[in-house]
Amino acid sequence: MSEGPATVTAVPMTWTAEQVLALAPDAASVAAGRKLAAPGPWTQTGASDSPAAVWGLAAGSGKNPYVTVVDLAGPAFSCSCPSRKFPCKHALGLLLLWSAGAVPGASEPAEFAATWLESRAARAEKAASPARTTDPAAAAQRAERRADRVAGGVADLRRWLRDQVAAGLAGADRAGYRPYEQVAARLVDAQAPGLADVVRRLPSVAASGEGWAGRLLDELAMLHVLLEAHERVDDLTPELAAVVRRHVGYPTKAEDVLATPAVRDTWVVLAQSDSLEGRLAVRRVHLHGRATARNLAVVSFAPANQPLDTSLLVGSELDADVHTYPGDPLRALVGTRHADPVPATTPPAAVELGELARVWSAALEVDPWAFAVPVVTGPVTVGTDGGRWWLTDGAVTVPVAAGAQPWSLLVASGGDPVVLVADQTPTGLAPRAAWTSDGLVRL
Repeated sequence: MSEGPATVTAVPMTWTAEQVLALAPDAASVAAGRKLAAPGPWTQTGASDSPAAVWGLAAGSGKNPYVTVVDLAGPAFSCSCPSRKFPCKHALGLLLLWSAGAVPGASEPAEFAATWLESRAARAEKAASPARTTDPAAAAQRAERRADRVAGGVADLRRWLRDQVAAGLAGADRAGYRPYEQVAARLVDAQAPGLADVVRRLPSVAASGEGWAGRLLDELAMLHVLLEAHERVDDLTPELAAVVRRHVGYPTKAEDVLATPAVRDTWVVLAQSDSLEGRLAVRRVHLHGRATARNLAVVSFAPANQPLDTSLLVGSELDADVHTYPGDPLRALVGTRHADPVPATTPPAAVELGELARVWSAALEVDPWAFAVPVVTGPVTVGTDGGRWWLTDGAVTVPVAAGAQPWSLLVASGGDPVVLVADQTPTGLAPRAAWTSDGLVRL
């Protein structure tokens, strides 16, 4: 049986079809879910407010129907089908059916749904119970062993960097990913996953087109500076030391993040992008504060082919406390939610393109190794000179990030000005979503 994450929060009983499809793991799941968004395959469907859930039995290829239940408060999903995707096509089809008003309401869940929902509640209660006290001596020994492994990985990376400079960069744009992946794998073994991520980015820089050699040399130089900073981490300010440790890959516990001061605001969920980093799937969700105008990223990880966090629905907004990570003021964790999420109906506040240089400089002042800064800018139009894509507001023109192909932005905007949700990178803006006259559009 497939089952999604076990986060429990409150959500409204009204989702749009777009919000449902934002949960889909890929385009194939979207197409398959739409085919199941009809009453024909379903029996014993229902939806309740308390607990907030939708359920039903879906006809399949076997004699027994697939038991599908969605906990809307996670959201989390359970289906007896053999799919390894989360949510599966049955959960998506059921949610689309429900969003269209074709699932009847019920005072309480059906028995097959209640069993799973109760088990989730029990697990959540157990997880919330006080954790066992950690043995300080054992924790110190683990930290010392990790530090030794990281030091070994850093030493290997130093030698590799020297080899790159000694051999020169000629041909690096044709080397492909394998040489870098071998280095990254050794860094993962050395418990320095942050350094591994930096190395994995290098081949895309080498293949980024005209000017790639200068950009690759810049990246290698910044990697060298990071290793030097790690060597002297005890002499740095606490804030910069935290930045260095994060980029190397030292973990930060969720409870430590939630212990930082909270920023309460109405947070708009603007965009979601998924990627693979080694054996991990990574989900990056862009939040924008209505009152604070802050742009933050909620980043979650899961082993490849396992479900990622689905608790933040693109196109919704929620009154919540958000906590930023020590050493990463642009990454956040959602804490207490003070109200149910609701659909976002008005665009977020945007800065002009001319202000982005200030935003980028402020980010680098805190984190010299920042690679992606979430921003909202506009109104802008997108165009191309045949060789490079660009964005303009009439007064300022900035490039689209190297490697990005914003055809979907051109289609969504129709050439008209839009408010752009993007990641600011060293080579330009990487579009993630756009607020058009029809509302928020994922790119």
